[in-house]
Amino acid sequence: MQEEGAILPYPPYLRVIRPLNALVAGCAAIIGYFLAAGTLVPGIAVLFLVVFLVTGAGNAINDYFDVEIDRINRPDRPIPSGEASAKGVLVFSILLFLAGIALSFLTNIFCIVIAVANSLLLAWYAAALKRTPGAGNAAISYLTASIFLFGGAYAGPDGLQLVSPVALITFFAMFAREIWKDAEDVLGDVASGADTLPIRIGVYPAICLGFVFLVGALLASLVPVLWWGPYYLAGIACVDILILCVGIRALGCKTAACLKKSRVTTLLKYAMFASLAVFAVSAFLL
Repeated sequence: MQEEGAILPYPPYLRVIRPLNALVAGCAAIIGYFLAAGTLVPGIAVLFLVVFLVTGAGNAINDYFDVEIDRINRPDRPIPSGEASAKGVLVFSILLFLAGIALSFLTNIFCIVIAVANSLLLAWYAAALKRTPGAGNAAISYLTASIFLFGGAYAGPDGLQLVSPVALITFFAMFAREIWKDAEDVLGDVASGADTLPIRIGVYPAICLGFVFLVGALLASLVPVLWWGPYYLAGIACVDILILCVGIRALGCKTAACLKKSRVTTLLKYAMFASLAVFAVSAFLL
């Protein structure tokens, strides 16, 4: 019997979509539109719903394909715990994908293309790409970056151009972070038989590769100077110095234990939030 005052768990079919994760993704699409247009319109509700549904569908189908792994690592999840059937979750994810794509037809052709392409990529990632070293990291990096593209696309071609630097920064920084996260976990991954980029090429080469992608993010952050000018440059330069310091901190590590202790993946996440704040202020004021 449920104890009085206890918090009831989410229903299993709500849990498989990771609602908080999907909520954050939907908000990122709204931010993408704001960066492109400098204002908000009622239509952003559709953007939010499309991203929420497609992200939720991707999370659900990921649970479907990971059921055997989750039986060992996450037996509390809906499918391995028996709260939801694998077939039911698969059908649910397909319905969410279709609902998200259908809603995207209320936007424009650019948003429709992104919604369809991302739905297909999410399914491919869950089925195969996530177990492919490098390709899985690239897929996650693109999918995260494309949320901003989706929001900017609602403002048309000009909007896509304005959010492209944000998308590039997100892609390169996320790629670096994904590689470093794999490098941190290399010992556990080797023990479990996983195959990741740091296992293939070594921990320190992977750290160096992550730094290369981080430099790509720094270069992409300079592009908006062309339309936002010196005030933007002053703001983003502070963030770029922080990102560069994170990269140098990572390069100072030769082992997985050192990299994990350095907390560079967490620091990089904070730096990405800071860069997004600079973009938002610039879109509003400049």
